[in-house]
Amino acid sequence: MRTIRTLLFCLLGLGLMPAHADEAAVKRLTQLLGKVETLNGRFSQLTLDGSGTSLQENAGEMTLKRPGLFRWHTDAPMEQLLVSDGKQVWLYDPDLEQVTVRALDQRLTHTPALLLSGDVSQISNSFDISYKESSGVVDFELKPKARDTLFDSLRMSFRQGVINDMQLIDSAGQRTNILFSGLKVNTPVEQSQFTFKVPEGADVIQE
Repeated sequence: MRTIRTLLFCLLGLGLMPAHADEAAVKRLTQLLGKVETLNGRFSQLTLDGSGTSLQENAGEMTLKRPGLFRWHTDAPMEQLLVSDGKQVWLYDPDLEQVTVRALDQRLTHTPALLLSGDVSQISNSFDISYKESSGVVDFELKPKARDTLFDSLRMSFRQGVINDMQLIDSAGQRTNILFSGLKVNTPVEQSQFTFKVPEGADVIQE
């Protein structure tokens, strides 16, 4: 449960050139994210503690549509579903038969799903950004400007212009690594993917 709640409430080498200035980093990241209107594929996720010991591992499917729409479904046995219609976010836990609902507001711009699908023009308002680039690989480091976030840094890596992986690190050194695969960029996506109907019998918590 911690994994997807981190995604919702917290929050995306050799031969590399030195990090560019922040202004250039913002421009480059905006360029890469801005060309993506829809994105769907698989993800695998691994959470490690500060010593490198594995805490949790899972996988699932995600679909994103700009601006602010996403569906992030974690496979069983730790199944959870995170859905945003651009105005509200629903977190459904089938095991608990519980749905948590909250408004989609500025505080959620620190989640990987919304960072990939949100308003790219607002990125520099939330993060200090630097980047390195070499041979088709671009690595960004984002540090939240706010003090009340659940992670201290976020790394995003693009390969051939498409997001490849993300890593979140919190103040205790805990790392959450997210690797994307089988991605399809700017293909048609059904709008129904971003609507959520509360299952019969589920408890609803409004936050």
